[in-house]
Amino acid sequence: MSHSEINPSILYWGTPVVLITTENEDGTYNIGPMSSACLRTKQCVLNLPSDDMTSAVNALARTTGTPEVPAGKIARGYRHVKDKFGAAGLTPETSAMVRPPRIKECPVQMEAELHVHHNILTHILDPEGGVPLALEVKVLKTYVVDELRLSGHTNRIDPDKWRPMIMMFQHLYGLKGGMLAESTLAGVEEELYRMPATKSSWAV
Repeated sequence: MSHSEINPSILYWGTPVVLITTENEDGTYNIGPMSSACLRTKQCVLNLPSDDMTSAVNALARTTGTPEVPAGKIARGYRHVKDKFGAAGLTPETSAMVRPPRIKECPVQMEAELHVHHNILTHILDPEGGVPLALEVKVLKTYVVDELRLSGHTNRIDPDKWRPMIMMFQHLYGLKGGMLAESTLAGVEEELYRMPATKSSWAV
């Protein structure tokens, strides 16, 4: 087995899809992927969709709650959508400890608040012109559908029953193997995600 060097513009080797609900300036609510969320009020809900929710995730792909769409996102085909819940056919569910709602259809929901943020890669700008941040949140309350509970245990998940949706590069996969559905994001040319003025790759 031999190796050869490549320089990919995306480094998503496989991570669970997380839909983050947050509050907008006008008090309405937004849904954004884990890689592109703004915690303006320092509160959010981390909602994990199951592998049968591809239509909802694809409906949110290439949308932004920002009225003035950044040039980098315009180049990737993004558009402004005010009502993300309506666009994706999802249902807001009242949270107990934070203002942003949970997503009813997601089998796992975690209410959280911002603990600290870290500036990363401060020598370069992200594709939207800002400095990339790593946000560290504290989970305050966790909800799961009863079907995911491990039999005989109050606070354990049965991993044989949990079917997360996995984002691998620009495609959606499940643990059962094979692609779940054609991803809307797969229509974006990967090179458009490459960070400017550097050979280093950055996953966005």
